[in-house]
Amino acid sequence: MKIKSKILIIAGSDSSGGAGIQADIKTVTSLGSYAMTAITAVTVQNTKGVISVVPIPPKEIRKQIIFTVKDIRPDVIKIGMLHSSSVVEEVLNAIKKTKIDKVILDPVMVSKGGVKLISDKAIRILKKKFLNQITMVTPNIPEAEVLTGMKIRNKTDMLLAGNKLLDLGAKNVLIKGGHFRTKKVYDMFLNKSGSKIFTSIRYKTRNTHGTGCTLSSAIATFYSCGKSLKKACELGIKYVNLAILTNPKYGKGHGPINHLNSIKLKNIFE
Repeated sequence: MKIKSKILIIAGSDSSGGAGIQADIKTVTSLGSYAMTAITAVTVQNTKGVISVVPIPPKEIRKQIIFTVKDIRPDVIKIGMLHSSSVVEEVLNAIKKTKIDKVILDPVMVSKGGVKLISDKAIRILKKKFLNQITMVTPNIPEAEVLTGMKIRNKTDMLLAGNKLLDLGAKNVLIKGGHFRTKKVYDMFLNKSGSKIFTSIRYKTRNTHGTGCTLSSAIATFYSCGKSLKKACELGIKYVNLAILTNPKYGKGHGPINHLNSIKLKNIFE
């Protein structure tokens, strides 16, 4: 397989391999692109929860970004877990210095088990300084509620919240609706030109660990290969849905999804 593009991932590590930088690398690789990384934190976790988060010094995160980009310039930057205000500031400054103009932000705030992964001050900086510097933000329902300060109960609220994020400076928004208790899953893409709802089947499984990280990385990869953001969202959602459907049923809690679902394996011995 020929490598299609290059993605720099700025995110935290998940020791269980289902989310964070591990999910990002698996996604980018399985979709045919080259993954580079800047680690923001090391978490100790498994499918049942997170027990500790060890932050990487902000200046070291910035150095990872700058030094990597100097050698191999990415087509797109995907950002995940930014746990503190100083990390947000350093990453923002580093991105400005690299002058990469395609940036996807997945505003990771709470783990699947309910552990808070970002400070309140960092959230304020994200809203005031970060949203207007990136290409797209991909919050789930709880994250969109934090960023907008409103309760999201239905698709109408999703539209209102999306427009609030656009008013805060975001150029493109994908609000992920997986937290709704509905028979189908609704994800909403918005920008100043309009909105689009993607409707998916909801699979009955608890094995959805890392879906947000995976989706944003899939979108970044499709976008890096020349797809429009709207089309990248559509393809990314399809990839995640198939990964959920074919999940390997690992672990005793919220298990991982199947990032390899896009790879057509050939018999290497033939």
